[in-house]
Amino acid sequence: MDRAGRVTHARLAPPRTGIRSWWGKAWQRAVEEAAYADADLRAGRTLARRGEVGGISIAAGSVLAAVREGDDAWTAEVSVPVLAEEEQRALVEVVAAEAGRVAALLSGELPFDLVEHADEIGAELLPYGGELAARCTCDAYLDPCRHALAVLVQTGWLVDADPLVLFALRGLDREALLAALHERAAGGPDGIGQGPGGVTELADDVEVAADAMVRAQRLVALMEAGADLPDGLV
Repeated sequence: MDRAGRVTHARLAPPRTGIRSWWGKAWQRAVEEAAYADADLRAGRTLARRGEVGGISIAAGSVLAAVREGDDAWTAEVSVPVLAEEEQRALVEVVAAEAGRVAALLSGELPFDLVEHADEIGAELLPYGGELAARCTCDAYLDPCRHALAVLVQTGWLVDADPLVLFALRGLDREALLAALHERAAGGPDGIGQGPGGVTELADDVEVAADAMVRAQRLVALMEAGADLPDGLV
């Protein structure tokens, strides 16, 4: 299924030190729960670690990738439930509820209390095994097959490095989240965020975090190109 806003991430190498974060490990547990057979889970992990999974394409409610196995290649897609609009708005409120949460997310961290707060209001970020529905072009009987499990394993590496992948899967990607936070900080159509100091603090938080993200992206691009780094950028 073609979905708007799809972003493709380059093929990943296995993390040298394994999954580091609590949210990455939570994703791993969901993958283990989703697998019907240990043999399929082991085969999926092997395919992922061998680099048989191509670029992973992320969109709201969808993870899509090609997987090689021997001389064959298969296309696997995993579906994740998308948050309803009111749940997305509630999630934005949770992110904005405490200073520093935006900066933490953009620096690759997912505060545990943010997830707890979101769960309490019904805007769950981390999926459980039963939510991971898969389909593949192979002829395997069980769902998810080893190819879909390989895609899920590598998606876990993405989630571990960037928790905003979870937001994108639930229907609120990085750009949409920042836009919603900006609107909230400005008051929005309903005057949300007009509490004492709330507008200024959140706006500053968003601006600083967004600026840091842009600077980091420019630094990486310059370093990869072997260019000299300008003083004003570091």
